[in-house]
Amino acid sequence: MKKKKATIYRMVTPDHLCPWGIKGKDLLKRHGYEVEDHHLSTMDEDKAFKEKHNVDETPQIWIEDEHIGGIDELREHLGLGPDPKEGETYQPVIAIFAVTLGMALTTTWASLGALEPVRIIELFIAFTMCALGIQKLRDIQSYENGFVQYDLLAQRYVPYAAVYAYIETVGGILMIAGLLTWVIAPIILIATTIGAVSIIKAVYIEKRDLKCACVGGGSDVPLGFISLSENLGMMAMAIWMMIKAAT
Repeated sequence: MKKKKATIYRMVTPDHLCPWGIKGKDLLKRHGYEVEDHHLSTMDEDKAFKEKHNVDETPQIWIEDEHIGGIDELREHLGLGPDPKEGETYQPVIAIFAVTLGMALTTTWASLGALEPVRIIELFIAFTMCALGIQKLRDIQSYENGFVQYDLLAQRYVPYAAVYAYIETVGGILMIAGLLTWVIAPIILIATTIGAVSIIKAVYIEKRDLKCACVGGGSDVPLGFISLSENLGMMAMAIWMMIKAAT
């Protein structure tokens, strides 16, 4: 069966290799098209192409002489969703949870030679705290902008937003080895209790539609049950660590 033909014009210069052009070409090939690939090798050539075809961007794609448009139009033509995904998503949280759970499982097996459930849960929560802390600390100002919208203490004392990120990160590090439990566990318990109350107030009482700062600023993760569960999990972990240290 003869393949359908597609033509793509994309920017390929010594200084710029258009990522959307690469993805557009790949999509066409994976959907069975024979691709005629045209490179726009200078900014002037790219500008002239846009003026000639009255378009605002490259790449531009044709399929069997029908002008499809850019990468968004191609994805729509192929029955695919937008790239990147638009709207609310739990993907960042799911990715972190999946990786930290895998780390907890393999670390427990490596250290104990068995999958002990209690240790897996301890490490899963500790690793997750570290991962979430990294997300906050990589762009502290952006994270603060989201956190102060709902955290009750951060609304009264803005620097607390940054303090919370360090509490979460350092707390996770120390909890991995069970160090300074009577110092860090009460601090985590207080901070996460305030966080849980703040989420309940903002989401379930005031019915506000907010984004969660748990994975840093600028995320599309909605504030709600998942965010509350994170706080409740860290609260339970702090209590458990204090009970464990006392016995």
